[in-house]
Amino acid sequence: MTAQQPGAETVPDAMWSPALARGLIRDDVMRSMRYCDGFTDLLGLAAPTRPSLAQRFMDSPTVAALYERFWRPVMIAMMRLHGISIDAERQKASDALQLGGDQRVLDVACGPGNFTGFFADQLSGDGFVIGLDKSVAMMERAVRDNSNARAVYMRADALNVPFNSGAFDVVCCFAALHLVPEPISVLHEMIRVLSPGGRIAVMTTYGRESLLIRKALELGAEMCGVQVFDRTTVPAFFAAAGLTDIDQQLRGVSQFVMARRPERESDAWYTRSARWRARSKSIGF
Repeated sequence: MTAQQPGAETVPDAMWSPALARGLIRDDVMRSMRYCDGFTDLLGLAAPTRPSLAQRFMDSPTVAALYERFWRPVMIAMMRLHGISIDAERQKASDALQLGGDQRVLDVACGPGNFTGFFADQLSGDGFVIGLDKSVAMMERAVRDNSNARAVYMRADALNVPFNSGAFDVVCCFAALHLVPEPISVLHEMIRVLSPGGRIAVMTTYGRESLLIRKALELGAEMCGVQVFDRTTVPAFFAAAGLTDIDQQLRGVSQFVMARRPERESDAWYTRSARWRARSKSIGF
């Protein structure tokens, strides 16, 4: 029998992806669910928060339209300071996460779905990717530009991920963690929904070792509501949560951090993670 290539099966083989994805939603969230022109809205008329300048920027329909063509390439060039292409970036992430088969993948703060759609092409069988974002504009752009039989887009809050614990084989957040409020709380939620043995990956900012560069980055970031991470915060949080195989790559003013949740673990990880989360909130991080 000839091996089937990822994404090569007929559409009916993947038609159950939306139903499978909705099956992972927590019962307490289901009553707020509604379907909106290609994506599932789990926020509805939730009380609005006070967004940062960066968040308001990402909520703009104009920004959503220009994100992939202009703004993201510039951002990646600034973060990495070398000529890696967007396609190469996505392929590198896919390889690192060992995507394939019937995995359940969650792409947190997915924006217009640039990674979500690409990851969906790597899967087969019952595999699917959920792209989660709080911005209506980004959800609409994701549906328009990165629709895929295995990509399911849901509007939800990364601070309160609406899925059952241990629901996903892979959880990731690329070029977005620094844009969300309380990023440590977001990491906590990402680990909560990761299944034992699953992989987690984050690509975010890095303040570098130079005091001058770090202060300049922090000043600009503070004005825009963007977080700048040092080299220890994300790996240390992963370690405190009991994750293993932690790997960090520093490139330019960005970092790529990946880890695995152990197959067997005690519930102590949740307590340790919650303590980190509470401590980080007390210092405004």
